[in-house]
Amino acid sequence: MSAKNWIEFPRVEGKTSRQAHADLPEGTFEREIGRDGFFGPASHIYHRRPPTGWVKFEGPLRPRAFDAKEAAEAANEPFKQVMLLSNASCKLGIWKLPEAMPHLARNADGDVLLFIHAGDGDLFCDFGHMTYREGDYVLLPRGTMWRLSPKTPTIALVVESTNGAYKLPERGILGPHALFDPAALETPRLDDAFEAQANETREWSVRVKRRGEISTITYPQSPLDAVGWKGNLTALKLNWRDIRPVMSHRYHIPPSVHSTFVADRFVVCTFVPRPIESDPGALKVPFYHSNDDYDEVIFYHQGEFFSRDNIHPGMVTWHPNGFTHGPHPKAFAAGAKAAKTMTDEVAVMIDARDPLDIAPAAVATEVPSYAESWTIK
Repeated sequence: MSAKNWIEFPRVEGKTSRQAHADLPEGTFEREIGRDGFFGPASHIYHRRPPTGWVKFEGPLRPRAFDAKEAAEAANEPFKQVMLLSNASCKLGIWKLPEAMPHLARNADGDVLLFIHAGDGDLFCDFGHMTYREGDYVLLPRGTMWRLSPKTPTIALVVESTNGAYKLPERGILGPHALFDPAALETPRLDDAFEAQANETREWSVRVKRRGEISTITYPQSPLDAVGWKGNLTALKLNWRDIRPVMSHRYHIPPSVHSTFVADRFVVCTFVPRPIESDPGALKVPFYHSNDDYDEVIFYHQGEFFSRDNIHPGMVTWHPNGFTHGPHPKAFAAGAKAAKTMTDEVAVMIDARDPLDIAPAAVATEVPSYAESWTIK
């Protein structure tokens, strides 16, 4: 007999709404306090004033924002990832690739997930060849040999899972084709382009990363010379345009619904354009919530980010676990007016179960006043 993780029983006290995130008592602001991200037990507290209405925020816990694209542009080594945030299970970086990689890469520490922020080109790997473009996720299993050959300069967000493989999220009662049909996942082909590179007469080096250190193995010709393969492990790609978000016109759905890939100690979610809730009583922007079990990171890819002020494509926000956050005051006010009927943002969110550490490259491009952007003026 196994015990539950939490003591769970529902109670209602004072003025509340009948439904979370809808028809709040007049003049109140709802805050969700919960466990295990948005998957565990939760309560909703109704405040007279915005839960983020601080006048000062000091110490290392503060919310932070920085420009990942600027960090990539400032990198001295064009083929080296710039580390931004990391913990024992998840490493988040940015990578600028102006031209074809002169070597192959192989990660013995974990799976590599690329999100192509800019550029297009070709991927060559153990499993064959496929093209990539802006907005693609490219997933490379641990141990895969690969290289990119850009047609246009490429910038990619790099999310490395070092504590288990990436998986697809459980879809439950939504069915297996919700969010995106697994048939939309594309895999490499052993085509003419792959055959041509396999026949090039030149030395190729493979840079292997293990325990954070690089070893180099050199071959007289390309080691990408497969004539066939079979199995259920391969590289794959998915473009954000193939994601069809789950939504409700009467209820603001939590961000966990937008999960795209799941790792052992973090999840990767994708926010794509969707209709805004049309019910008059429904919240139309993200609800205030206490971030107590996960660090929340968002990489802003394109569009107008409806819950944030002064954020542009290529930037990252990081909200460490331990404090309440939610929409900025202007965004909350705009959402209440319901002038827009669609969001147009595209963003990647990483929710990490273990605290993240910030790297010097991120600090160097930080917006120092970000924590003050919630202050009501």
